[in-house]
Amino acid sequence: MDDNSGKEEEFDTKGVGLFIANEGAYSRSTASLSYYDPATKEVQNEVFARANGMKLGDTANYVAMFGNKVWIVMNVSNVVFAINPDTFKEEGRITGLNSPREIHFVSESKAYISQFYDNRIAVVDPSTCEITGYITVPGMDDSLTASTGPMVQSGRYVYCACPSYQKKIVKIDTTTDKVVDELEVGIQPIAIVLDRNDNIWCLTNGGGWEANPVGYEAPTISKIDTGSFKVVETLSLQLGDYVKGLAIDGSRENIYWLNSGVWKMNINASALPAAPLITTDSYSLYALTVNPANGEIYVADAVDYQQPGMVYRYSTSGSLIDKFYVGIIPGSFCWK
Repeated sequence: MDDNSGKEEEFDTKGVGLFIANEGAYSRSTASLSYYDPATKEVQNEVFARANGMKLGDTANYVAMFGNKVWIVMNVSNVVFAINPDTFKEEGRITGLNSPREIHFVSESKAYISQFYDNRIAVVDPSTCEITGYITVPGMDDSLTASTGPMVQSGRYVYCACPSYQKKIVKIDTTTDKVVDELEVGIQPIAIVLDRNDNIWCLTNGGGWEANPVGYEAPTISKIDTGSFKVVETLSLQLGDYVKGLAIDGSRENIYWLNSGVWKMNINASALPAAPLITTDSYSLYALTVNPANGEIYVADAVDYQQPGMVYRYSTSGSLIDKFYVGIIPGSFCWK
């Protein structure tokens, strides 16, 4: 992370906007933040650096909005930045982390930050940006397999997927900050979302490669009842499918994922769709989001993972509306 002072630009954005966290090339501190206005189709790149006179740092892993701030999780730089969503100015930072992955906000005074190669989830106070404690995840003592990732919440419980060489989701009681249960799913749960019925949908990548020590299988999409904390349905994709991303629309009735195209499935479906909503073999599809207001789909294309990536904007029916360049490896979105 480069803290050298530089020229600071003034921004004052209004209305609905989309933030894109661009990971950047690993270990080269080329992470960046982009901002897109759907109404004007205007994109602004490097907005954090331009507004603050310093670069984000190494590997922007996740971006989220909470408490009128945008939070940017910097994995390799071990910091989470809080910025103003209109001016992009820094308003705080959380330090002392170990390869942070994602942040989930429990309340105005509590958030959880999952970590890579660490069996602890950090508990932080967003109002002070201070670490207040840790949640230790049982059964993950080896540093290679000790990683936590995406999180969702239903009632007092937060559910956290363990994506690296694991096949489980853990259940955390937010009143005690302790793991109270765990559930086995497919190999390497990489994404989870919560639907309108308080069911969790979990996407696993099946291990990703044949020599994976935890195993190699077809990717799966599982439906989990949060009341019983049991898997009630599992749909298997094809062995060797390369899946990424999982998103849900604003009504929380349809889920979307990437697999050589964009797939869409209603939460009441009992079988996988026969064909993708959007078909393409030309993109290195890396992440996606759905505009919660109108259902438009935004897909990130990492291209060759070295040059600026692209974001494609589609209608609800899959027609291309717009496309624009962003930073290197666009990997996470959040809406303002």
